[in-house]
Amino acid sequence: MANVIVFDLYGVIARTQSAEARERIVELAGVPEERFWEAYWACRPAYDAGQDGASYWQAVAGRLGVSFADPPALLAADLDSWCRVDDAMVEVVHELADQGVRLGLLSNIVAELVPLWESRHSEWLGRFAALTYSCRTGVVKPERRAYEICAETIGAAPGEILFFDDNEVNVIAAREAGMAAEVFVSAGQVRALAKG
Repeated sequence: MANVIVFDLYGVIARTQSAEARERIVELAGVPEERFWEAYWACRPAYDAGQDGASYWQAVAGRLGVSFADPPALLAADLDSWCRVDDAMVEVVHELADQGVRLGLLSNIVAELVPLWESRHSEWLGRFAALTYSCRTGVVKPERRAYEICAETIGAAPGEILFFDDNEVNVIAAREAGMAAEVFVSAGQVRALAKG
């Protein structure tokens, strides 16, 4: 059995934005969808690395050449869109922790979301030995340093870690950093690979 397993948060334990949430954000932005999402993601790395929400939305507006009517509403809708959990994976977290597996989290996440997750989901987040958040380290995946910081934080050599992420780019980077890494598919896949 794998002794140290690190998970990405979004697309693995947490769900990504729903179609309804994305529609609501675009509606609040008042910008054509394709242009909006290009700016949203282009400006995201700095936000994930610790930039505050107000500055992020100013950067998005600047890239689009617009002024948003209600930036606080955009911020609130965006944060809310990233707060859903996959209950099947929460079960896996508890199972693995009960079996003595040391668990870590390595997530590109904005600072405003961390207290929301930690207040709403403290029960299962408390099963993790290490929580490595990009907004606190200032380093985002797929930068190699993100994986090194994660390994240092959990107290394991990269080669001792099994890492799951839904983004193949991040999985490749983890492998290059020395971790065993897999593109996340399902809770069943994690259970099977955790058994070795």
